[in-house]
Order: sequence, then C-alpha cells, then structure tokens
Amino acid sequence: MRDFRAASISDADRAMLEYAVKLTETPHAVGDADVRALTEAGFSDAAVLDVCQVTSYYNYVNRLADGLGVELEDYWTVEEMTITAEEFHARVERRVEQRADRGGP
Repeated sequence: MRDFRAASISDADRAMLEYAVKLTETPHAVGDADVRALTEAGFSDAAVLDVCQVTSYYNYVNRLADGLGVELEDYWTVEEMTITAEEFHARVERRVEQRADRGGP
C-alpha cells in the first residue's frame, strides 16, 4: 500500500495515481495526454476534475503547512494515520451505500 506501482490494483487506479504523482512532482509537465490517459482508463470528465482537485488541494494544504512550519500534534502517530486496504475498501463501500440511500450515484 505504500508503493502503488508494486501493488495489485486496477488499471484505472494505476492511471489515477500516476496522474496524481505527475501533478504533484512536475505539474508543469501535465498535459492533454495525461488527461486522455484518465478518460481512456474510464474516468468521466467530472471524475478527472475530482482527481485533479483532490490532488491539488492535498498538495496545497501540505505546502501551506510545510511553508509555515506546522508540525503534527505529538499525540498523532503514524499508526493512527494509516489504514489497511480492508479498512479503506470498507470506508469506500460505506460511502457508496450512503450515496445510494440518498438517491445519488
């Protein structure tokens, strides 16, 4: 789970994560081909926008915190901020069920 390139994940997840890494490390190099790779992997235009926004926001918040020297609280441990694949998938499933209960996609 720490190295998606070595993980057994779907092609769509791999495309999304490759895009997120490129947007994070070399945003100036992201172009039409990168967006096309996401749509070819099955992402809708709205989903591509979501991936871009979440990645960008995460990078913004971390850069803001780093730039101001913000440190994690002493009581936060790596173990508390890390979840297993099973926990992640259970959370995703709960969100899907909640959306369905509200009549959403």
